[in-house]
Amino acid sequence: MTDARDRIAAHVRDDPGVHFNAVVRGTDLAPGQVQHHARRLVSAGDLAVERVSGRTHYFPPEYDDWERGVVALARRETARDALSYLLDAGPSRPAAVAEGVGVARSTLEHHLDALTARDVVEKRRDARNRVTLALVRPEATVQLLADVDPSVADRFVDRFERLLDDFLD
Repeated sequence: MTDARDRIAAHVRDDPGVHFNAVVRGTDLAPGQVQHHARRLVSAGDLAVERVSGRTHYFPPEYDDWERGVVALARRETARDALSYLLDAGPSRPAAVAEGVGVARSTLEHHLDALTARDVVEKRRDARNRVTLALVRPEATVQLLADVDPSVADRFVDRFERLLDDFLD
């Protein structure tokens, strides 16, 4: 491997699920270089890639599809907070999760759509058709959340989205 590929692979091993722009910042390589070398690493099976919500995330190859989805989604503050809430409180009604996380119900639903599509969270319906949210694999989710260390830029974008959501409501 070249020095640039070694640096990219090491950065991804240290921060699984890191998105493309963070790889650029973290390796001090030009975006075109990262794109070229990351593509080569993916082709060689030395990196795995997951595209979620308009962002490209890179992983060590040992992460499976489900694990990549959990980590990529958990890099969003609201999704991560919802997962943490469900880990702490257990199965909960959506209104309680939204209140506990401090977001509008519509914002929570946006994140739940991705979390349920990836089988991270399930929506259980009772006889009266009321929804309860529950983690599909809580033990595995706990372990994967430990891999998530969002950057300042990620947190800024997430908080800006929350601000806009509050403003529009």
